[in-house]
Amino acid sequence: MNFSVGCCGFPVARGKYFRELEVVELQSTFYQLPQDKTARRWREEAPPNFEFVVKAWQAITHPISSPTWRKVKAPPSKEADKYGMLRPTKQNFDAWSATLKVCRFLRSKLCLIQTPPGFRCTPRSIRDATQFFRGIDRDRLYLAWEPRGDWNEKPEQVRRICERLELIHVVDLLRRYPATSGDLGYFRLHGLGGKEVNYAYKYTDEDLARLSHELSVLNEKDLNGRI
Repeated sequence: MNFSVGCCGFPVARGKYFRELEVVELQSTFYQLPQDKTARRWREEAPPNFEFVVKAWQAITHPISSPTWRKVKAPPSKEADKYGMLRPTKQNFDAWSATLKVCRFLRSKLCLIQTPPGFRCTPRSIRDATQFFRGIDRDRLYLAWEPRGDWNEKPEQVRRICERLELIHVVDLLRRYPATSGDLGYFRLHGLGGKEVNYAYKYTDEDLARLSHELSVLNEKDLNGRI
């Protein structure tokens, strides 16, 4: 079982990061996609085997009313109500095409799609997600889905969706196990505490030992190839 370890964004200069780690999740692509020349430069600066994971543009998942759009100077203004929530709209399909273009420049193998708590486990959400994921060009990309909110209490529903739509179920392994298995996995750590996310949390040696144990448990269950 092989694992790659990286950060969400570059906490240090890119050159130093490239020397010490082998994968990064690009958080910036969630807020605003980079220009083509910027994505090309990132790829050229990185070692040949370095992996870029692209976090899909929020236009696909988060409505314009989401507070995450406050970090963007010029969010979409025309037909803004048709963006987000994985709805099978022209606007969301165009936003995916723009995200996929960045993935191609970076030669990414995996794209992370994070849905907000407001994207609840309802028949409409399931219908929209099914039509969206079946309607996009994946171009051989692995798609990793991190559902939030009430999906965390409905692992069987998550499992059915992920298996039907060929999605990797993304979880914080210190909080729960993924609902699916496959030849590739993706984990994100969000801090511990009472809330679902606690970005101020500082992991202890005991936490890391527990993480190592959980990975061993997955290995024993023959859930191979996860990162």
